[in-house]
Amino acid sequence: MIDKLEGKVWKFRDSIDTDVIIPGRYLRAFNLDELSAHVMEAEDPAFAENVEKGDLIVAGWNFGCGSSREQAPVALKHAGISAIIAKSFARIFYRNAINVGLPVVVADVEAEKGDLLSINLEDGVIKNKSTGKVFKIQPFKKFMLEILQDGGLVNHYLKKGKSSHLNK
Repeated sequence: MIDKLEGKVWKFRDSIDTDVIIPGRYLRAFNLDELSAHVMEAEDPAFAENVEKGDLIVAGWNFGCGSSREQAPVALKHAGISAIIAKSFARIFYRNAINVGLPVVVADVEAEKGDLLSINLEDGVIKNKSTGKVFKIQPFKKFMLEILQDGGLVNHYLKKGKSSHLNK
């Protein structure tokens, strides 16, 4: 379920821009494996080869600033990141992430690289299982959870369209 996530932390600084997430020189890659092989390489050259499915990013202020490229959240999601927790997000990055089905959580969480976190988006709780600390967040609204569960906005509307078509 998308509303309950658990993963290992990758820690990043304030103001990680979309050029850092996926450098522009790789945007000609149409293969998601090739694109995600370069994700975050300017910050941590070993990130793409060591990130595992379900891992989480914890970052500071203004995550995803810069350009509006949708490839940034797509590459992170394809690399295995299940959610991003940051003190704040660039608005367009936040929107793009939700649109592609990548949960983004605004929170000030104490966590270090390698810590194990669990996130309950519906109840609004993040637990650092490595330290025992618990953090309250704004619970996600039902419609947001549905979009994320469906894998993003396009899939959500396709699903809703099919179900409303079947109900006629």
